[in-house]
Formats: sequence, structure tokens, C-alpha cells
Amino acid sequence: MPGHLIRRLLQQSNAVFQDWLKAAGIDLTSVQYAALATLARHPGIDQATLAGRIAYDRATIGGVVQRLERKGLVTRRVDTQDRRARSLTLTRQGEALLTALTPLGRDLQADIHAALTPQERRRFVALVQKAVSG
Repeated sequence: MPGHLIRRLLQQSNAVFQDWLKAAGIDLTSVQYAALATLARHPGIDQATLAGRIAYDRATIGGVVQRLERKGLVTRRVDTQDRRARSLTLTRQGEALLTALTPLGRDLQADIHAALTPQERRRFVALVQKAVSG
């Protein structure tokens, strides 16, 4: 069943990701990495928007952001337009970490689908993008 295979691939991907970060001595989860990468592309977005962009539960994104803030990677400020919202930006430390991780992340992708040929990888990514956006 496709759903089972997708779940298995996600488990394998997460395991490779965690092993990769652990070997690099970096204390970060895949959700935290996704949040950092998204904030680099969309500085100043609020927590609800961040949750939507990384497909994460809005009710628990606050804890993710709080941990990133404690690590000194993200700043959270009251939004000037909506006092209930919190706008998020990367700190210099967060930017530096993301910059250091980006080339390593490309290598990691090759590990995740190592069993595929380059042509299969391109096709796989195209099909997954189609499935996700459909």
C-alpha cells in the first residue's frame, strides 16, 4: 500500500537525518530544521503561518519555536500589526547554523534515496511534488 511505503520512507528519512545531525554534533530535530529553513526564506512570518508552511500542528508549533528560541536560533516578537501574533526571525546564530547545514543537507538527500539512479531520483521528486500538491 502506498501509505505504508510513504510512512516507511519517512521513518528512514528521519533516521538518516537524525544520524547525520548527531554525527555533526548538532542538537536539532527535522521539524526544527524545517522551521529554520522556512524562516530564512520568509523572515517575520508568524507562528501560525510557519506551522502551515511546514505542515505542522498549529497547537504545538509554539513549543518548537520556544526550543529554537532557547537555543538562540530564533527571535520571537509581538507582531506590530496583530498583538496576539508573534513574528519570527532567525538570529545570526540561526543564520550561521543554517548556512553550515545547507551543503550537508544536499549530501543527506543523496543518502535518503541512495538506491535510486539519478534519473529515478528526478522522477521520484517530481511524482512526490505532484502527489503533495494534488
